[in-house]
Formats: sequence, structure tokens, C-alpha cells
Amino acid sequence: MTAMGVLFILMAAVIALRNLYFITTNFSLESALERYTNSEVTNEKFVVAMIIGGSILIWWGYFKKKEDFGPPDEHERRRFSY
Repeated sequence: MTAMGVLFILMAAVIALRNLYFITTNFSLESALERYTNSEVTNEKFVVAMIIGGSILIWWGYFKKKEDFGPPDEHERRRFSY
């Protein structure tokens, strides 16, 4: 999950930088920041959602329950004996 979270955040950064570059070449920086705060659903809002989702995936990857790799029980012995 951690790797997927890093990929989400990396892609969000690429999209945000691309949007910032294309918008600031045509408009001002204030109009670019206004797209993050207006009430319309825009690509910039998906960037924020991807960063939040990536952060959750990274958190899940670090703090999920660790599996117990102790001795196999009755069902595992039966399943792995060929």
C-alpha cells in the first residue's frame, strides 16, 4: 500500500505542476489558486483528493496489522502438503 500511496502523490504532483504551468502561462497565479477554492469540480480538486488518498494509503501501509508467520496450524499444513 505504501508504494501505491507514493505513486498517487507523485502523480498528483505531476498533474498539479502541469496545471500550474499551463494556467500561469495564459492567466495569472491568482486565477490558478482560485481554481482550488471555487465551488466547481475541477482537475485541481482531484489533485487534492489524490494527495489525501495517497496519504491514507501510505498510512495504511505503515500501520496495518502485521501477519503472524508462526508455525503452521492444521489447515495450513494440509493446504501446503502436496
